[in-house]
Amino acid sequence: MDHLSSISVIGLILQAGIVVKSVMFFLFAVSIFSWAIIFDKIIKFRILKLRTEEFEYEFENMMIEDLMSSARNKNNHPMSRIFLACMDEWKLNNVKQIIESGYASKDSLKSRLQISMEIAAAKSITKLESSLYFLAIIGSVAPFVGLFGTVWGILSSFQNIAISKNASLAVVAPGIAEALLATAIGLFAAIPAVFFYNIFSNKINIFSEKMNNFSLQLINILSRELDR
Repeated sequence: MDHLSSISVIGLILQAGIVVKSVMFFLFAVSIFSWAIIFDKIIKFRILKLRTEEFEYEFENMMIEDLMSSARNKNNHPMSRIFLACMDEWKLNNVKQIIESGYASKDSLKSRLQISMEIAAAKSITKLESSLYFLAIIGSVAPFVGLFGTVWGILSSFQNIAISKNASLAVVAPGIAEALLATAIGLFAAIPAVFFYNIFSNKINIFSEKMNNFSLQLINILSRELDR
């Protein structure tokens, strides 16, 4: 029974050396933090999807003034910010005078509208990407931190073998096992971080394309207004 308990996961952690133990606890901590980020992002992307569907419905079925009023109450949504940035720039200009001025003034206004939407979209993407860098860091660094713990633990095991002058499996196995456990914990921290980082990055890319299409659609509507 004592032998079985000594090679259990908890037993290996408790009997590991201070360096290997520190590596394990560090990896456990960053793994918990990365899972907190993962669950937070899952919830936020779910909310984003629902709000995007709601905004797209309103955009297709509401008048511009009513949509502006609704968007100001929901300016925490990226498309609402893009829409408001564009319409605020539109209202800052004397559209009637620009229409009478000719193509140069119209093109200048279209350019300003496009820039205002691009700035709003860039800010939204930056906000969506917040904390993802941590998942990328964990995904790339955690296996090497675990490998460091493994190498250190194996070196300690060889030192103990040299001191005890006993290389039997019963002596070597626990030290090697606790050393390899550090790599396993490193992979446990890294794999979910890399997996969800790729998923979230793909979602952001898709949503970025959706925002770009919305911007083109909006500028097209306003361009028709200018060309009347």
